[in-house]
Parts: sequence; structure tokens; C-alpha cells
Amino acid sequence: MALAGHRGGVDEATAALADPSASVRATALGALDRLGTLTDAQVRGALADPDAGVRRRGCELAAGRPRITLVALLADADDTVVEMAAWALGEQGDASAVGALSRLAAPGGGHRDPLCREAAVAALGAIGDEAGLPAVLAALDDKPAVRRRAAAALAAFEGEEVAAALRRCLEDRDWQVRQVAEDLVAGSD
Repeated sequence: MALAGHRGGVDEATAALADPSASVRATALGALDRLGTLTDAQVRGALADPDAGVRRRGCELAAGRPRITLVALLADADDTVVEMAAWALGEQGDASAVGALSRLAAPGGGHRDPLCREAAVAALGAIGDEAGLPAVLAALDDKPAVRRRAAAALAAFEGEEVAAALRRCLEDRDWQVRQVAEDLVAGSD
């Protein structure tokens, strides 16, 4: 199946979207994308697939397709799908997703998986909409990896509140959070 994407097998790859094997369906999506024939309808179909791996691949491919809405996937039962959907929303730059991403990122009240919260914070930074700043600031009280991502996301925002948060990050107990803050402060001079 993967070879279909390299040798021009559009019909073969399209037929494989209905294969009983989830890995074949996911590979078919990649083959059609490589061939430049993947449609938004096919990606939407992948987002509704019963298999999490296919949904995750659909989210990845939707990143470059802003007409495809991914917010509903932030509530997927599979954490890896949620993480990929958050990443893809950041890549899309979809400001309408800021509220849902903010809820997902909330330490203590957001998603149970820190990787999902981290992806949501990264997406908020990528989008850079001011409505996402409170969630980014709140994420500075999460686990170290989420705090690092939140510190990096601060680069998308301006103002005294951001400057104060960066100063606070300079004192963080995690050296990588401190390093991110140092880099951002040095870059603003």
C-alpha cells in the first residue's frame, strides 16, 4: 500500500481507505496525501474512523487544511488523538479553537494527560490570540514539560503580564523552563 503513494496508485490507495485493517487505511491516507490527491472529505472520513490510529493520522493530515474543523477531536477517548488534534489546531492557526484549547490546557481541571495539556499550550502559543494568554499563564503552574511549553508559548504575547511571567520563569525549579525564559528575555533586548 505504501508503494502506491510512490508509484502513482491513486485507485489502489483510494480503495484501501475501506480496508478492514486500520493500518492499511492509515497508510492509504498517507499515500493519497503523497500523491496530492487526498481530499478534505477523505480526511473527514478518517476523523470519524473507529480506529484511533486512523483518527490520529487524519488529525495530522488536517493540520494543513484549515477548512477541516478539529475541535470535536479534543474530546476524543484516545489521548494520542487529542494530542494530535491540539497540535493540528495550532498548525491551522484557528483562533476559534482558543476556548477549547484553553479548557484542555488547564492544570488541575483540563485534560488528565500532561502531553495533551502540553500540546494545547503549544497550540495556544502558535495561534497567539490574546484570549489564550490566561491559559498559557496558568500552565506555568503545571508539570515541568507543560511549564516549558508555556514559557515558550509566551513568545507569542506581549505586555507587562507576560514580562512578569517570564521573570517568574527565570526562577523556576526546572532548568529548562529557566533556559527558555532566559532565551526569550535575551531575545527581547
